[in-house]
Amino acid sequence: MFQPVIHDLIKRQWREILEAIIRCGAQPVRSIAEITGTSYMTAKEHCEKLAKAGYLLRTRTPRTEIGRPEIFYSLAPGASALFGNPPADLALSLLEHARTMFGEHAPEKILFRHFETWAEEASQVLAVISTPATRIARLAALRSETGHVCEPGETPAGTLLITEFHNPLAQVFARFPHALAMETNALEQAAGFPMDRREIPAGRGGHHRVVFEFSPNGARLR
Repeated sequence: MFQPVIHDLIKRQWREILEAIIRCGAQPVRSIAEITGTSYMTAKEHCEKLAKAGYLLRTRTPRTEIGRPEIFYSLAPGASALFGNPPADLALSLLEHARTMFGEHAPEKILFRHFETWAEEASQVLAVISTPATRIARLAALRSETGHVCEPGETPAGTLLITEFHNPLAQVFARFPHALAMETNALEQAAGFPMDRREIPAGRGGHHRVVFEFSPNGARLR
């Protein structure tokens, strides 16, 4: 999840806090204390230091019952640097320069080639893995190596999943929506069997999850 050097240097409690928030969205101090196994005041102290460093945002939410407003912490834009993704503004700037220099469709052509190359390389890595569940777990690991925050899983019915909590290309997709389909096709090609993509709201803080559902039997789920 984190860049290797960040993982080695950052405090364990800080890693746990950041991982919990990126998976679940904004969290109150009491929930963060439970996740890290610390007291309320210790958790608040860690969160305040992360906020001061520019990695968390601090907000107050009025309580519905009598009492002080509850403090919530969410990821700040600066936290994205911890996960190894390239600066989005640089990527967007390069794509816009390509549009100016080579024509209107140049950014989409570059993105298409990027995902095509990634799919080809990932397919080679996964080709030697015959067990579907192991294949999906390795695919999730490949994405984690490139700054995505994701984990493999399986439903009680046996559907294989990759749940993604953070995508370093989110801003690129916002500017170039067609790239989202390119990424989805690349994942399906790498996995070697049909896949469905769906988004799931994840509560407070505006974070959401993306779930990729794979069908090793070759039939689409929907």
